[in-house]
Amino acid sequence: MTARSAESALIAQLRFIFRMLTGNNLSSGKSPMRMFTLLLAAMALAPTAASAAPSTDQRGEARLAQALKGRVAGKPVDCINLRGINSTEIIDGTAILYRSGSRLYVNRPEGGSPLRRDDVLVTKLSDSRLCSIDTVRLLDSSTRFQRGFVSLGKFIPYTKPRD
Repeated sequence: MTARSAESALIAQLRFIFRMLTGNNLSSGKSPMRMFTLLLAAMALAPTAASAAPSTDQRGEARLAQALKGRVAGKPVDCINLRGINSTEIIDGTAILYRSGSRLYVNRPEGGSPLRRDDVLVTKLSDSRLCSIDTVRLLDSSTRFQRGFVSLGKFIPYTKPRD
């Protein structure tokens, strides 16, 4: 079952239960026991449908693996020079990917808010390097309100092997 079909099935079930609880499609005389039973059924069904969908972390790990395909991990470093960074990409719930020429740096933040692909990263730096001791504020891309922060970990460089 795909994530979308699991979500659709859950929504249909919850709509049915809501109609039952609010009296739509019920004969007159709702019994409290029937309402309680239906509420328990709704609570039991919710985790089943949700577990059928892959988690954000699983999808993020798959996207990260695709981005790193054909590359070899190097020795983790504490800092990277931001002047050489061409682009930054957030991998949902997993990592921040920094591109520097043909080299990729992967940072898996240690703690803080979960990463979302559409977050805006805001970093206050004391020099031109981004280091594992730095924190990055996360802004919601549509409202520009701060929604959290992450503490950076070590940066793992990935390069394509030479033939």
